[in-house]
Amino acid sequence: MGMRTTGWKARLPIACCTPLFVGLTTEASAQDAIDTGDTAWIIVASALVLFMMIPGLAMFYAGLVRNKNVLSVYMHCFTITALVTVIWTVFGYSLAFDNAGLPEEGIGLHSFVGGLGKAFMIGVDANSNWGTIPEPLFFIFQLTFAIITPGLIVGAFAERMKLSAMLVFSGLWVVLVYFPTVYMVWGGGFLAQHGVIDFAGGIVVHLTAGVAALVAAILIGRRKGYPNTPMPPHNLPMTLTGTAMLWVGWFGFNGGSALGANGDAAMAIVVTQISPCIAASTWACIEWIRNGKPSALGFATGAIAGLAAITPASGNVGVLGAIVIGLTAGIVCYWASTSLKKMLGYDDALDVVGVHGFGGIVGTILVAFFASSALQGNMEDINMGSQLGKQLLGMAIVGVWCAIVSFIILKVIDITIGLRIDDEGEEMGLDLADHGEYGYNM
Repeated sequence: MGMRTTGWKARLPIACCTPLFVGLTTEASAQDAIDTGDTAWIIVASALVLFMMIPGLAMFYAGLVRNKNVLSVYMHCFTITALVTVIWTVFGYSLAFDNAGLPEEGIGLHSFVGGLGKAFMIGVDANSNWGTIPEPLFFIFQLTFAIITPGLIVGAFAERMKLSAMLVFSGLWVVLVYFPTVYMVWGGGFLAQHGVIDFAGGIVVHLTAGVAALVAAILIGRRKGYPNTPMPPHNLPMTLTGTAMLWVGWFGFNGGSALGANGDAAMAIVVTQISPCIAASTWACIEWIRNGKPSALGFATGAIAGLAAITPASGNVGVLGAIVIGLTAGIVCYWASTSLKKMLGYDDALDVVGVHGFGGIVGTILVAFFASSALQGNMEDINMGSQLGKQLLGMAIVGVWCAIVSFIILKVIDITIGLRIDDEGEEMGLDLADHGEYGYNM
């Protein structure tokens, strides 16, 4: 059986999706020579993805909240960065990528989560390779993904979830949801073996964040006064600056996911530029038609939607796919962030569900078609109908697991230490209530 191309994760020694390659360790690839060009590019890509979280996502979200909560959003992003780094180092990387116990046939525990053979980075040193790059570099590149995924969820409960509850939730969530999902999709586990395509995180990052955000928004409840009290962004230039940082950083997010300085990386960057331009323009046109003028916030939100949507497909589709995915994301994510949210009544403060959740779904579905070489993709033998079934299977398994586990974590936290800041703290703002500081001179 030949190896199906599903992005760099499927081409790595332990992240392949066929029985022939599943279960090989990185030590087996030690004979591969380190490529200095690949190494240099992934160093840059790792920095770009971390830049997406701090300061990119922090600024994007902080500008969207009211001025009394700006420091709170920054602190959520920065403390998640620190917390996840520690967890990833101690055992997270191992749970995500140690598949030494993966069964060659049938289904076992290690079909869904990795082992602890790489806990505390055991065996991961300057002399261990991951393909053509040092394994410590692969460790840090993947860490940046683990950091930004729970960071995305912050936007759903902004302005009302206290810092302590957020940290407990984020820590438990990455362990119980994110690490198993990474392993199943990129680490050689169940979904990788079944040929699910997710080049850079449509399922692993955006779907999980979107599902968890929906559950959190419903359980935590609405902000005081929502939706009757106007709650406009306090600093749109800050949000637009954050958008620009995210956009540029996404070149590392998607382009770096080729894990080399090669043609796949180049094409991933090309489509990563096209899709958000199409999506942002589409969102702006919808606003222009409906409201008589396009908004800067709408353009920025549309761009992020296009970036989220192209993520799972970026290494497998061509220009045609990027155009269609961007156009679809602009329409679908606009509808989800406005009409659907209003219809269902949940308070997803910064539209994580509509932008990231639905954006990830759009790209994960459409890659089944536009990965085909007949539509400028790079997969010649893909069966569109069969691949669509695999994509839907992957989304269903991950989505249901994420929803159930997120619900349980949030309920336990609510019963024990509580999820929300008290009414007085919410009224004065989380900057003062949680940190005793003001973001601006009052």
